[in-house]
Amino acid sequence: MSGVKELGYVVYEVSGLADWERFGVDLLGMQLGERTGDGFTLRTDEKAHRWIITEGPADDLVATGYEVEGADALDALVERLRAVGVEVTEGDAALAAARRVDRIFLTADPMGNRIELVDGLADAATPFESASLLGGFVTGAGGAGHQVLLTPGVSRETYLGFYVDLLGFKVSDIIVEELAPGVFADLIFLHCNPRHHSVALGDMPFPKSTHHFMVEVDDIRDVGLAWDRCLAAHQPFHMTLGMHPNDQMFSFYVETPSGFNVEYGWGGILIDDATWEVKTLDKLNSWGHMPAGPVAEMLAAGAANSKIGH
Repeated sequence: MSGVKELGYVVYEVSGLADWERFGVDLLGMQLGERTGDGFTLRTDEKAHRWIITEGPADDLVATGYEVEGADALDALVERLRAVGVEVTEGDAALAAARRVDRIFLTADPMGNRIELVDGLADAATPFESASLLGGFVTGAGGAGHQVLLTPGVSRETYLGFYVDLLGFKVSDIIVEELAPGVFADLIFLHCNPRHHSVALGDMPFPKSTHHFMVEVDDIRDVGLAWDRCLAAHQPFHMTLGMHPNDQMFSFYVETPSGFNVEYGWGGILIDDATWEVKTLDKLNSWGHMPAGPVAEMLAAGAANSKIGH
C-alpha cells in the first residue's frame, strides 16, 4: 500500500517570533532558512525547511507535512482517503510554493490536526550549516524527526484507522505507565520508515495538541552542548537527561517559547520490519527524564545542606 514515507515538516503558530528564532538557532543549533511575510523557516539539513514558524496566538502545532514517494503515490493516497469519506482538498500553487513542494493536499486527522500531504519537498539553494553543532541532525530517510500528539476524547480505534489503515503507518510499540494514582500515559508509537517512530499518539495530561517534537543529532556531544546552552540561557527544561526503553533515545526535553517541548536526542534505534516485534511496555523511561522542577528542588536542598555542613 502506498502511503506516507516520512514526516517532512511541521508548522507552528507562535506569539513570540524573536524568542523562537533565538530558541531554534542559538539553542538548538538549527539554521535560519528564510524570512517570510509572517515569520521564518528553520533548517536541519539540505531541505529548504523542516520547521515553518508563523506568527499568531495559537502557540501550538498548526500543520504537519507528510511526504509521499512521488506524484502517483500522492494520487493513490488521496483517492484512498476520499473513498472512505475523508475530506481532502488540493492546495493552490501559492501554498505549494510557500511549502516548497511540487503538490499539496489538505486534510485533517480525527483530532482535528491539519495534515498536509505533499510530494517533492525541495532542497535549499545552499548547504546546511550550523553555527553550534559539531555534527549534524539525523534526517534523510527518517524524515525530520518525530512528534507526539494528544488524542483527548478520540478512541484509539479511530485514530489508528486514519494513521495506519489510510496513511500507511505501522505500529512500533505501546507504552502504558501510571504516572500517579489513577493518572496514566497511554501512547502508541507509529513508524513509516526505519526511524522508530515518526508520530506517537495517545492520552496523557498536557494542555497542547502536541507534547513535543524530537530532533536527533549524530554526535552525542551535541546533546551535552545543547543542554549547556539551554541551561546558560535559562530556557526551562521539561525533563532531564534520560533514555527511553523503546527507541533507546538518549535525550532531554526543553520547553519551547510556546509551552510545548522539544526532545533533543541521540542514538535512536532503527526498525527492520522483517524482524521487529511489537511489544507493550510499562515505563516511558529506562532511566532519567525526571521532571525538572523536583530535580531543581533536590539540587537546591543539597546545596543548602552542603553549606550547613560546612
